[in-house]
Amino acid sequence: MNTLLTTARLRGERTVRASFTGAAAPGGGRRTIFDCRESEFLPGATLARPEDGPEAGDEAVNRAFDALGLTRDFYKEVFQRNSIDGKGMRLDGFIHYGESINNAFWDGREMLFGDGDGKEFSNLTGSLDVIGHELTHGVTDHTAGFEYHDQSGALNESMSDVFGSLVKQWSLKQTAEDADWLIGAEVWTPGIGGDALRSMKDPGNAYDNAVFGKDRQVDRMGKFIHTTRDNGGVHDNSGIPNKAFYLAAVGIGGFAWEAPGSIWYESLKASGPEDQFQDFANTTFHKAGELFGAGSPEQSAVLAAWQGVEIQISGVPAGLARARRSFATNGFGGGAGRDDGLAALSRQIGELNTKVTGLARDMSGLKGAA
Repeated sequence: MNTLLTTARLRGERTVRASFTGAAAPGGGRRTIFDCRESEFLPGATLARPEDGPEAGDEAVNRAFDALGLTRDFYKEVFQRNSIDGKGMRLDGFIHYGESINNAFWDGREMLFGDGDGKEFSNLTGSLDVIGHELTHGVTDHTAGFEYHDQSGALNESMSDVFGSLVKQWSLKQTAEDADWLIGAEVWTPGIGGDALRSMKDPGNAYDNAVFGKDRQVDRMGKFIHTTRDNGGVHDNSGIPNKAFYLAAVGIGGFAWEAPGSIWYESLKASGPEDQFQDFANTTFHKAGELFGAGSPEQSAVLAAWQGVEIQISGVPAGLARARRSFATNGFGGGAGRDDGLAALSRQIGELNTKVTGLARDMSGLKGAA
């Protein structure tokens, strides 16, 4: 109950602070870590590690410091974004926040890290993708500003999962095929192995145990949950756009932060606060066309990905959609099968050349006989 009440309060603070997006003083994304010593009174926290300071004796301090830096550097190097707000916003982190708080949270101004209760969560500084997830809420606040309810809220959560996972993949230099696509595997249920908070690859199957039950996330529109719980099911329904990104990433292949990440990031910047799944799907399709060309393998992979979660891109004829999906599925749209598809295409071209050469010889023979 303490975690739920604290989270609700902090989420409210984040919403209010998001309306003052220009208020944060620029600082080149400089990091500062403070120790709350299990208090929730931030002004009483002590300085634990500044940007230019040495490593601390507390590993939670160092993990938080490193994760903030990796997330900052990811956005700078991959998307040329200067910190969370794009203007060099300082990155302040507060560790050991509260007593056994099962959360890490971006409140609109700083990161707060609970220690976990040792049953549901271990120390929240231990998961890079969770920290990347939370900081991305700040990026969303300063771009699309997706309202935190129903489908726009699920998009808000999904953006955090997408880029939180990409931060981890980028730091490990993993391809889309090699990544685990799990969120929070390092800190969720420390006493239970092999599970995670969420799975982008397989929403609804991140965990299933007697203590916490079955993962409730859904992976397609036919399973969309209509509810008033959790601000309209923002966490459960975020599995739909999560799965779409995963499908697009493996369909394109290679590093997911490159083409797929660029498409999603540009779409995030082009979206509005009340956008729904359909709006965002349409935006990703059009951005893929702008970035890589209409009918490109990347755009075809995006189209197939949204079809995979039962969302049809507006204005794309069904026949064309099926043809492009088949094109991508059979290896010509990128991903693991792209090389095989190109090889098959090369063979077909070679066979055609042989036939043309043979036909030319036959024509020459006919002319000679005449």
